[in-house]
Amino acid sequence: MVANPPSNEPRPSRSPRPPRPAAYHADVRRAHAEETAEDYVEAIALLIDTKGVARVKDLAAQFGVSHVTVSRTIARLVRDGLAETEPYKPITLTPQGRQLAEQSRERHELVVRFLIALGVDEDTARTDAEGIEHHVSSATLEAMRRLAERSGVIES
Repeated sequence: MVANPPSNEPRPSRSPRPPRPAAYHADVRRAHAEETAEDYVEAIALLIDTKGVARVKDLAAQFGVSHVTVSRTIARLVRDGLAETEPYKPITLTPQGRQLAEQSRERHELVVRFLIALGVDEDTARTDAEGIEHHVSSATLEAMRRLAERSGVIES
């Protein structure tokens, strides 16, 4: 077998290796953690606004998870400065947590109204919005808002 003679031409550059699958999973886990935080602060705000208090048992019932799962999630919210609580005490939101809850609620309602403008029934729109609301850019949300306003399902 004869080797190819050396070439003076530059070797084509190799394209960078794609990130390892672990990096993708880390990104997905981080995104899911943000989704969970948004869902929890939104639920806590709603409980406080409607019942006057948010407790672990109410969140466990609402999300269909165990007290342990809720307690771990609340601990992360406390660590991240979104919530405050003490053992056997209600959960409250920090100003940052309340702001995130309001942003989440507004984004959720916008997605619901957009889906209704597309002709989706309200129950389906509310269910679908639970997943969609966390995965759209602000540019997409603004486009959804414009269509929903033109359709008359939200006021401009």
